[in-house]
Amino acid sequence: MKAVKVGVSGINAVDNPGPGVGVAKSLKEWNPGISIVGLAYDPMEPGVYMRWLIEKSYLMPYPSQGADAYLERLLYVKNSYGLDAVIPTLDAELPLYIEYADRLREYGIATFLPTKEQFRLRSKEKLPEVAEKIGVKSPKTIPVIDYKGLAEALAEVGYPAMIKGLFYKAYKVYNYQEAVEKFNAIVSEWGYPVLVQQVVTGEEVNLVGVGDGEGGHFGFLNVKKLWITQLGKIWTGVTIKNPKMLEAAQNFVRELRWRGAFELECIYTPEGELYLIEVNPRFPAWVYFATGAGVNLPARLLAAALGQEPPRDWDYEVGKLYVRFTDDFVTDMETFQKIATYGEV
Repeated sequence: MKAVKVGVSGINAVDNPGPGVGVAKSLKEWNPGISIVGLAYDPMEPGVYMRWLIEKSYLMPYPSQGADAYLERLLYVKNSYGLDAVIPTLDAELPLYIEYADRLREYGIATFLPTKEQFRLRSKEKLPEVAEKIGVKSPKTIPVIDYKGLAEALAEVGYPAMIKGLFYKAYKVYNYQEAVEKFNAIVSEWGYPVLVQQVVTGEEVNLVGVGDGEGGHFGFLNVKKLWITQLGKIWTGVTIKNPKMLEAAQNFVRELRWRGAFELECIYTPEGELYLIEVNPRFPAWVYFATGAGVNLPARLLAAALGQEPPRDWDYEVGKLYVRFTDDFVTDMETFQKIATYGEV
């Protein structure tokens, strides 16, 4: 492949990391000639300073500021530096990229994304529908809009319970006072409804993949979480091949004809039941685990975006260990001053 310039968002490699750095590492390992363009929302995102990995970075307007400002900024990047494709990795920006994918293609900026209908399925209220289609169970989930409904839902699912926003935020609560506190926090930030969900106990198992949009896929990686952070992010994990999880993933791409990256979050109970907990319509922060295990999913997604046929083999070794770690480096204030002042570096 000729050297291309690829925009990657989510380069906030902090305690609640985005997927962008893992995506960038994967692309560089596949083709060191690829130029990674960091699409940042804050001057302090660590990816901005990883010049050995991300050659050029731009500050982007938040998607909430509107499509016109966002598209104008992407076109500026395209015209001033070059931009052949974008791999967006954050939920908040995906609706914009999906809505304007055709226009971006006209501008010469390729993407490979779910459809609008597929993206809506990541809503937690759609979880039972998706679970049924792919042949797994889902925890009891009750939408509520007031304290009366909250109390009734908690009485039905019992404690502990999960209090979740429709798209973002999830808290485990152990009593009614905690539930009210988290209910109010979600309402103030994301509005109604709030979801009260049954807690299912068992092993946390996840799967990342890329659907081809026609019922097939460009590879899977199935992992079990061994150690997670207080924010629920995987810190260490191990590759597995859970037959029920792999079957569910095959059903997911076939029944939904999923296009693009996705992550399935599940619980595998001691009784051998698989519960679908969440569907993410993008790469997870641990996506580099797949690359390290021999299935470079970001590279395959990029190839598909550029109109090429990616590899479809996805055999990997069970028992590969993933370890996330923090690191530090020292750089010049000049980088911060430039991106904070000029919006690019």
